[in-house]
Amino acid sequence: MASGTFNRLEPSLPRRAYWDPAFFAHEQRSIFGAQWVYCGRSELLPAPGDFRVADIGGESVILVRGDEGRLHAHINFCKHRGSRLLCGEGSTRGAIRCPYHAWAYALDGCLISAPFVEVEQLAQESRHLISGAVEEWGGFIFVHLPPAQEALADALGPISQRLARYPLAELRAGAVREYDVRANWKVLLENYNECYHCAGVHPELCRVVPAFKDHGGANLDWERGIPHRDGATTFTFSGTTARAPFPGLDDDERTRHKGELIYPNFLLSLSADHVAAFEVQPLDVDRTRVICTFLFHPDAMAAPSFDPTDAVDFWDVVNRQDWRICEAVQAGMHSRYFHHGFYAPMEDASLDIRRYIATHLGENALREDPS
Repeated sequence: MASGTFNRLEPSLPRRAYWDPAFFAHEQRSIFGAQWVYCGRSELLPAPGDFRVADIGGESVILVRGDEGRLHAHINFCKHRGSRLLCGEGSTRGAIRCPYHAWAYALDGCLISAPFVEVEQLAQESRHLISGAVEEWGGFIFVHLPPAQEALADALGPISQRLARYPLAELRAGAVREYDVRANWKVLLENYNECYHCAGVHPELCRVVPAFKDHGGANLDWERGIPHRDGATTFTFSGTTARAPFPGLDDDERTRHKGELIYPNFLLSLSADHVAAFEVQPLDVDRTRVICTFLFHPDAMAAPSFDPTDAVDFWDVVNRQDWRICEAVQAGMHSRYFHHGFYAPMEDASLDIRRYIATHLGENALREDPS
């Protein structure tokens, strides 16, 4: 299709999907509270007792490494009187102990002691924390609040096969950047899922990957990967790096860039020598935290000359360009005259979020007036 041929404009989600607190609360319950949600790298919790408290679907959840090496996810309240058990991140020795009355739970969530109370006399449901499902894929942690009715492998579908040659589980974090973006989480995902904006917003990126601006970013073959310009192989300002490609990649993966959007909150961008993993955390209807973790092969990180800044600095420029334009979109949609936007033909991938929202919230969520 020729550039500039707009013969099919599809309406976007309605204004209330980006600005209505009730819509946001519905998403928290029916999407983040009912789907597999990405929660960071497994390497951040290496030893028994290591924990991190995460917000998932509006619930405070304890992620903790158990004595047997497995990860557990517990809703963060004591079964006695409801006190929060842990906050932040750190390590707890042997048990999770309530700060209120010192009820103690094993790392797997079983109640092991309660001062002056016979544990065996308590009802069964009072003798275990409420726990969700935890699975790992490629060194990434995913949590599903109870009840989990779908295996992570089914949720990932063909993605794991498409990325099978990348040594994801072996990679380690070489740098982390966090961003607070004044925009709805769906604006960020829609922006990630199209390159119609790339020519105007990302000049540095398009110098490395000219295909991103060709015909408005139409007809990009993400399954095979997107080619860099001649002589370029990675996402840095020069398009080159001293780091070797990951072992086991095929010829395309050594010279092309791949990307995946794993709903609802995981963006994954893969170069031959590094991976950028984005954890999207909705904080409010118009505020989103993004944690970007840069992953490298341990052999590259062991080299005395290892320096991740060629990739990190490039990504930081591209990220900030994205967040600024997303904030401009969010601000513009606040107008009472805005009802919905439109997707141009080359933005077909962005329609996925409309289908995703309809699947999990119902077709009514696509209407401007839900009545």
